[in-house]
Amino acid sequence: MVITAYAKINLGLRVLGKREDGFHDIETIFHRIDLHDELNIDATDSIISVSADTAALPADERNLCWKAVELLRTETGTPRGAAIRLRKNIPIGAGLGGGSSDAAAVLTALPKVWNLSVDASTLAAVALNVGSDVPYFLHNKSAYAESRGERLKFVTIPLPFFIVVVTPDIHISTSWAYGELSKQRRDTSQRSKLYDGATCTVATLPDLMKNDFEAIVFEAHPEIAEIKRELLSHGATHALMSGSGSSVFGLFNAENDARRAADYFKSKHFVSMTAPNFIPSL
Repeated sequence: MVITAYAKINLGLRVLGKREDGFHDIETIFHRIDLHDELNIDATDSIISVSADTAALPADERNLCWKAVELLRTETGTPRGAAIRLRKNIPIGAGLGGGSSDAAAVLTALPKVWNLSVDASTLAAVALNVGSDVPYFLHNKSAYAESRGERLKFVTIPLPFFIVVVTPDIHISTSWAYGELSKQRRDTSQRSKLYDGATCTVATLPDLMKNDFEAIVFEAHPEIAEIKRELLSHGATHALMSGSGSSVFGLFNAENDARRAADYFKSKHFVSMTAPNFIPSL
């Protein structure tokens, strides 16, 4: 079976505090973009194998796809395994959720390749054990997420924009970003919610587009801050870093402006572009 795994951007991201279980409570809005990996998944008698077209991706139990197979096999009691071949397009460690999306694609495909019936709640529970944002990638809609990122409310976010995503060759460790944020944060006051459940419009979009990681990442890597400035100077109406970085996206009203910006960045960075109101086909 061949399946597509789409990337995401965070239209806003707040880190509310560290939990007793070691994770962090967050608020974010996940939104899918037209940048994707391709996975070829075949059933095996028992063996799990993962291969990819890049040596930067671990091909053992450290890989989230491998972990997804192991956990779903344990949950269902099947002895079956899977051979997974990955064609990577989503940059690794760039705030675009590529590993989580790949794992969710594996969980979506395995019941079919194993000829098993697995209900949605079981898949969601296994997905959360794989990773905090993996449950989101089982769906194709935008979602407001709370807690670790697994409490999802699917929402309609009108985005009549061309989305240009720029990813420099900089890897940002998520654990480093959370650690730095904890050390530098001084404001412990209660803040209003990122999203209060009201209808989101183009006019209210700027209220969502705040990312708590930007300040610390921009301080450590000024070139990422420069990408945001350059997106805005090339005509983006809004720009924001996605996740804990290093990708930055810009929203453009005009296709010509978006393409000019994409062409400008392509000589230096990895660039992708998504058409307005894109909905992935899962």
